Amino acid sequence: MLTIDPKDIATQKLYGLMVSTVGPRPIAFASTVNAEGKPNLAPFSFFNMMSANPPILVFSPVLKISDKSSKHTLQNVEQNKEVVINVVNYDIVQQMSLASTAYAEGVNEFEKAGLTMQDAEMVKPFRVKESPVQFECKVTQIVTLGEEGGAGHLVCCEVLKMHIADEVLDENNKIDQFKLDQVSRMGGNLYSRANKGIFEIPKPISSMGMGVDALPESIRESSVLTGNDLGKLGTLEAAPEEKEVEEFLSENKLKEYVSESSLEKIHAIAQEYLKKEEVLNAWKILLAKSKN
Repeated sequence: MLTIDPKDIATQKLYGLMVSTVGPRPIAFASTVNAEGKPNLAPFSFFNMMSANPPILVFSPVLKISDKSSKHTLQNVEQNKEVVINVVNYDIVQQMSLASTAYAEGVNEFEKAGLTMQDAEMVKPFRVKESPVQFECKVTQIVTLGEEGGAGHLVCCEVLKMHIADEVLDENNKIDQFKLDQVSRMGGNLYSRANKGIFEIPKPISSMGMGVDALPESIRESSVLTGNDLGKLGTLEAAPEEKEVEEFLSENKLKEYVSESSLEKIHAIAQEYLKKEEVLNAWKILLAKSKN
């Protein structure tokens, strides 16, 4: 058996071992606003329910291991003491992952992830309209666990109002766990889908995804592509250049086929590429159709 003293290994390695063994972990998709009222949206898997009376949720933004910097979410709740915690289900998991990109302060992650800001009733931060369950909360306490990189800050949140989509309720107004279809965090790039098992989403840490808001309108408003599909497309830093698109069509003898096919059919083909994680090829065939 491997035995480890946390003091004897690097924080990054310890972090990796811990998140690979303590899980699956639920995800708090936290919506906050800064002092100027600008929205921020970020996911946190150090999260759980800690009390029912009063109803308390706790999530923990950790200081960045490399430079000890704090996340915008932590800065916002320290200033405003309000947050909306949105439940993540499979339908929005790709968009949630895209929102975890380290965008600059003031960038609206709702727009980048292609999610809809919905007014809350009791707090300033916005709800994620696409989330099946949303908790409006006041922050009652922030417990600092350390000052070094990797240290957590327990954000204790009292639930003021809970919103549940009709689509996940059964005939007795209880939540149907199968309809809710929650996802949870594992180690590395892995997630777990309730009743379905483990799947992978490459974490957007080495690149800055362009975001859903940068997609061409014909793609963004597709009747075929889902929010998760758009989230995958938005992870690329830049769209393929025209020369790459032409080479793709020529190599696969697709130029005439794309020209003669309907927009919906091409979007369906792009969707098949996305299912196989061939994001670049999906982009190429979508752009090929938009040029016809």
